[in-house]
This record gives sequence, C-alpha cells and structure tokens, in this order.
Amino acid sequence: DVIATALGGEMVTTTVEGLERYGVSVRYARGLRDDPARLASDVFVPTMNGPIPLGQVAEVKLTRGAPAIRTENALLAAYVYVDTRESDLGAFVKRAQQAVAEEVEFPQGYYATWSGQFENMERAKEKMKIVVPVTLALIFVLLYLNFRRLTETLIVMLSVPFALVGGVWLMWWLDYQMSVAVAVGFIALAGVAAETGVIMLIYLDQAWTAVCARCRAEGREAGVADLYQAIMEGAAGRVRPKMMTVITVMAGLLPIMWSTGTGSEVMSRIAAPMIGGMVSSTVLTLAVIPALYALVKQWGLPRGALPAPTPLHRASCA
Repeated sequence: DVIATALGGEMVTTTVEGLERYGVSVRYARGLRDDPARLASDVFVPTMNGPIPLGQVAEVKLTRGAPAIRTENALLAAYVYVDTRESDLGAFVKRAQQAVAEEVEFPQGYYATWSGQFENMERAKEKMKIVVPVTLALIFVLLYLNFRRLTETLIVMLSVPFALVGGVWLMWWLDYQMSVAVAVGFIALAGVAAETGVIMLIYLDQAWTAVCARCRAEGREAGVADLYQAIMEGAAGRVRPKMMTVITVMAGLLPIMWSTGTGSEVMSRIAAPMIGGMVSSTVLTLAVIPALYALVKQWGLPRGALPAPTPLHRASCA
C-alpha cells in the first residue's frame, strides 16, 4: 500500500468548486518517483520495529514488463488484437482458427479463445435462430386470424420467399455479407411482403365476390372463366397502389443506403435487402399471388370458355 500510494497516489479528500466536485490525490513528487535510488532510501515501510527504508527489504530498479495484468474468468489472459479489411468477419475468423490449430502449439494450460466483434456476431446469430422462426410463426398466426382460412394464409406464406429473392440479388451485387443488420432487413422485408400479399388477396376476394354475385343475379353458376376475369380485375386494381408503395419505400431507403455518415455501414445493410426485395415483391404481388389464387380457387368450378383478351393483353401478345 505504501508503494502504491507513493507512486500511484491515493484520493484523500474532495474539493468543491461551485457545482463541481474534484477528488484530491496525494503522492510523491515526480523527481522522487522517477529516481529508483531515492525511492529505495526515502520511502519507508512500516514494520514491527518501526519504519525502515524500502531499499532494505526490496530492490528498486527500472525494468520492462507488462503494463497491466489482465484476467478473464479468474484466469490470466493476454490479448492479441487483429483488424481485417475483409467484410466477411466470420470467414476470416474461421480461416484464422484453422491456421492457429494447424501451426500453433500451445504449452500445457494455455488455450485460445476468439472474442470481440466475432463473439458478438456469434451471439447475435444464436439469437436470430430464435427470432426468425418466432417472427415467421407470428406472421402465420396473424394471417390466419385475418383470413380465418388456411389456404389464403399458405398463399401469402409460400409467396414471401419470392420477395426475398430481390434482396439476395442486391446483396450479391453490392458484395454485402450476411450479418445481423442484413437479417434485420430481411425480417422487415418479409413483413412488408406479407402485408402487400394480404392487400392483394383482399382485392382478389372482393373481385371474386362481386363476380359471384353477378353470376347469381344472371341465374348461373360462376366458372373458371369468371374466376380468371375476377383475378384480372382485382390484380389490375392493385397495380397503382403497389407502384406507389414501391416508389415511396425506395425513395425513403435509397438515401439511407448511399449515405456515408456515422452508422451508415449498418443502416445500408438494413436498407439494401428491403430495396432489392421491393422490386421482386412487385412481381410477386402482381403475378405470383394471383396465379396461386387461381390454382386454389379453380378446384370444383365448372370450366367454360375463357374470357376474351382485353386490349392490354392484345398489346402484350403482339
């Protein structure tokens, strides 16, 4: 304690300066602290027979040594700091672990553990293994509570992966690696895709209900041709709202993805999957969901002549 107080100092009181408080520490003067000979002769250690100079019980000299003794889990630890320019930190650590295992032989009682950002990433991955299934399960339950039918719920759930395709392609084009931020972006994209899918099914159900009512008023049963006509009417009514949604989302996320300020690396990896996914989600909502809806609803319907092509279809066929 005498040596620690003499060299490092010890706070003995506190001074009040207006609204601020400062601790007051006492230690030996710099000239005494920097001179080993003076420390050995002028620093006294208390004993049972009275204080004696430090030099009589210890050798005071300057030497090289560790600036601090670090422990972790009650074990002595030494840290080796590694920085990498690679974006895929997980792949770099796996290669480093393999190289250490093949080329480094530790003495008995020594071992290496990998910490830092890699440890945080592994911990986050373990959490994502729980969060992602729970999120998908919640989406499924909410969809079922909305439709009260399993077929419509499965249509939306089976079509969500098509929306994720655009996010995967944009991640590949930007050379982004999988990370926690990317996983968060994909979770948000799945929610948006499910929402747009629900709205499309509502449009299709409304159009199909109107066609069925019209067929009953005409005194006949609705057939496959009427179903196709209802699907075309419902999907066409969803084109403008879907395009407005895509443009609004992309206009809001593009500045975030291309920003270069503090935190931009994380935010860009959240925005990238959503931007790419909105493109494929457009195709999903306007093409895949109506096709799945037709496959499900046409069972048990009488087949008749298909409706005449609209001018839009004639133009596309030409």
